[in-house]
Amino acid sequence: MASKKQQKLELTWIGKGEEPTLEPRILIENPEYSYGDPNTENLLIHGDNLLALKALEQDYTGKVKCIYIDPPYNTGNAFEHYDDNLEHSIWLDLMYQRIKILYNLLSNEGVFCLHLDDQEVFYAKVICDEIFGRDMFVSSIAVKSSTPSGLKTAHRDKTIIKQKDLVLIYKKTKSLTVNPQYIPRPKWDSHYSKYYDRDTNEVKNLIEVLLEQGIIKNSISLKSLNIKDKKFKNFYLENKYKIFQTQPTMPAEEKAKSKASPNEIIKYVDSEGVENFAINGRRFVFLENSLNELEDESLDLATLLCDFWSDIDFQNTQNEGANSFPAGKKPERLVSRFLKLFTKEGDLVMDSFLGSGTTAAVSHKMNRKYIGIEMGDHAYTHSYERLKNIITGTDNSGVSEMFNWQGGGGFKFYELAPSLLNKDKYDNWVISKDYNPDMLAAAMAKQEGFTYFPNKETYWKQGFSAEQDFIFTTTQFVTVELLDQLQDQLQEGESLLICAKKFQPECHNKFKNIVLKKIPKMLLGKCEFAKDDYSLNIINPPVLTEEELGDE
Repeated sequence: MASKKQQKLELTWIGKGEEPTLEPRILIENPEYSYGDPNTENLLIHGDNLLALKALEQDYTGKVKCIYIDPPYNTGNAFEHYDDNLEHSIWLDLMYQRIKILYNLLSNEGVFCLHLDDQEVFYAKVICDEIFGRDMFVSSIAVKSSTPSGLKTAHRDKTIIKQKDLVLIYKKTKSLTVNPQYIPRPKWDSHYSKYYDRDTNEVKNLIEVLLEQGIIKNSISLKSLNIKDKKFKNFYLENKYKIFQTQPTMPAEEKAKSKASPNEIIKYVDSEGVENFAINGRRFVFLENSLNELEDESLDLATLLCDFWSDIDFQNTQNEGANSFPAGKKPERLVSRFLKLFTKEGDLVMDSFLGSGTTAAVSHKMNRKYIGIEMGDHAYTHSYERLKNIITGTDNSGVSEMFNWQGGGGFKFYELAPSLLNKDKYDNWVISKDYNPDMLAAAMAKQEGFTYFPNKETYWKQGFSAEQDFIFTTTQFVTVELLDQLQDQLQEGESLLICAKKFQPECHNKFKNIVLKKIPKMLLGKCEFAKDDYSLNIINPPVLTEEELGDE
């Protein structure tokens, strides 16, 4: 019996399935804006982010550990730097194309973080389910992003005020590793009510000890203890192996022995060789078990970070990095939390909607490698300036203190090359005049799937696709004589692809290991040329006033 055709649940919209075949552009370094260490692997790219992602695909597929993007939410608000009022199906189409390439760039251990709000997040989840697979969904993290005050509350009788963003988390494969993170407890855990004086081998009430040592002046309840008080904090950190609570879980034999000796402290070694204490059939659990490393790497009373984050301040981040990005900038601490959860030093991080440069800035301070892509002029005015200040050590904002940032490192700044082909006045496709011979050779290597790597000793070995397969792009007229010379230089087993504007007819099929292709004819129909804008409508509308922004 024939099996039924496999069906899948997917979201459809106008234009889906009609995505253009993108031109694989080359990237050209702009040395005027590259800064710091010349051997850096960090990249800032200025240009349409869909074309830039396509440009990276050949060299970076499977190499990115963490992608965090914060694209325009499609809310209808006019942001200073983005037209955030795209028609729904256009937004879905543009995001779908980008997420497909981002998926390819992720390593098998990689994680994708998509920051949105309610306007599109549920549609975006269906898109991500289709691209990643529904079983690769990790979590949706709710982030408290604003407070209900000011202009926001004007229509409180007609709607529920927005206070959160959502971040969808997807993994590439099942091999994702999460580094558990901890946040400070807001108050003292009153279960920790006892103090074990190891010198006298007696148990005391914690409040009595605090009074004896002058930590508190009056007898208070455990719930009233202020864990932010410096004296008390120093006390409980120094006495983490003396302050304890009791729990009933312990070996049956030791429990019986303890109960048989009321109010007597007994010691026993558990199956893992750890010394334990018990009284009246209950085991001591010391405060040390509730202390964990926080984001700033200090040790304190902490609780495991889960999927609701209400502790990050969104209201005072406008001047982080010494640049303003109204209603669009995310706190450095927020991005650092994602990087702590999913990456380690040296991992590659990517943000293809870099905006003010937050993801790159935090990655730099945390010693991660990064690639940031930005379409607008704020690639120069915001991202470049912000990262330059980080390298010189003059940026002390954001998470600089948390990671003891002192300066150093560098980044290379790249521009997206213009389209390789455009039409002349006779409507014929021709090679762009902006391309010099080196650029043309690099572009043709990328078009044909070769790695551009000019051989210093052999001029015609401009790139390779396998150990013995080479490409040679030339603007000169290819003759039989030139072909004979190249054939003589080819070693046994080597092959050569020649891309040229013109060649003698006799060159065709002269040698089995040399293939000739004519440019630009060989390129036509392969992809969409002469289109530079697949953007989410970068514009510069009037700057919103503080009253209009409210407290976003």
